[in-house]
Amino acid sequence: MSAKIIDGNKIAEEIKFKVKSELTVLKENNKNTKPVLVAIQVGDNPASRVYIKNQKASCEEIGIEYNLKQLDNSITENDLINETQKICKDPSVTGIILQMPLPPQINAKKVQMLISPDKDVEGISPINLGKLLYSDIKPLVAPCTALSVMECIKSTGEQIKGKEVVIVGHSEIVGKPVCLMLLSSVMESATPTVCHIASKELSYHTKRAEILIVAVGKAGLIKGNMIKEGAIVIDVGINRVPLKDENGNPVIDEKSGKPKMKTVGDVVFDEAVNIAGYITPVPGGTGAVTTSILLQNLLSLYKTQVNS
Repeated sequence: MSAKIIDGNKIAEEIKFKVKSELTVLKENNKNTKPVLVAIQVGDNPASRVYIKNQKASCEEIGIEYNLKQLDNSITENDLINETQKICKDPSVTGIILQMPLPPQINAKKVQMLISPDKDVEGISPINLGKLLYSDIKPLVAPCTALSVMECIKSTGEQIKGKEVVIVGHSEIVGKPVCLMLLSSVMESATPTVCHIASKELSYHTKRAEILIVAVGKAGLIKGNMIKEGAIVIDVGINRVPLKDENGNPVIDEKSGKPKMKTVGDVVFDEAVNIAGYITPVPGGTGAVTTSILLQNLLSLYKTQVNS
C-alpha cells in the first residue's frame, strides 16, 4: 500500500486564486482603500529573511501591498510595543505580522497579545483565539498553520465525524487551536487526543489514530511502526538535517566544505508512505498552504474594514 500524497502546493494555489478573485472585486468597489500587510522584523535572522521574501512575493502576486518595518536587534520590549501599537492605530494598515524569532530581551507573547484583533493577520490574539472555544461563533481569523492542517484534511474528502485524531504537540499556533477546530461542530466533531513532551507511550496513542497530526519540530519522531494502517498523516514539522549518501555519511558541499542539508518533517516519510492512506510531504505540504492562509486571513480583515 502506498499513501496518496496531499499536494499542499495545489491546495495553496486554489486558495490564492479564490482570494485574488474576491480581492479584485473588493478593490474595484473600494477604490479609496487598499489591502496593506505590515511585517515587523527585529534584527536580521536568515530564516526570517526567507519567510519575508516568500510573504512579499505571495502578497504582490495577488495585489496586496507588503511593507517591512525593520527594527534594530537591540530594541527594548517597551519600544517594540510602542512601535507595534503605532502601526495598529494606522488606518491604512490592514494586517500586522510579527516575525519570529525575537531577541531574548523581548517576550514575544506579550507583544503578540497587544496586536489589535481586527489587524491580527496570524489569528493569535486572545480575542481571536478565544472565539475558537465557541461552536456557534466563527472567528474572523485563526492561526494560519492550524487552518492549513484543516485544509489538508479537508482535501482528502474524508469526514472527521467521530474519528480518532491524535495531535502530537500542544503549541498555541498548531496543537491547541487544531484541537478546538476539530471540536467546532456540535454534531460533526472528531475525537481528539493531544500528546506532548510529558505524554507516556507515545506510540500507544499514535497507532490508534485515524488522523495523525504531528507538529513538534523533531526530525524522525514518528516512525512507520507508530502509524495505523490507512491513517491520514499530517506532518507540520520543518527540520533541517544533513543529507547523507547510501553509506550513511554526510554529503559535503564542494564549495563551502560544509555538509549539505535537506528539509524533512517530524514523520519518517519513506516509512509512513507505505502505511498511511494519505500523507503530507515536507516540503510541499502544510507549509505551502500556510502562506496562502495568511492571505486569506488578510482578505477577511480587509472585508471587515471596508464594510465597517
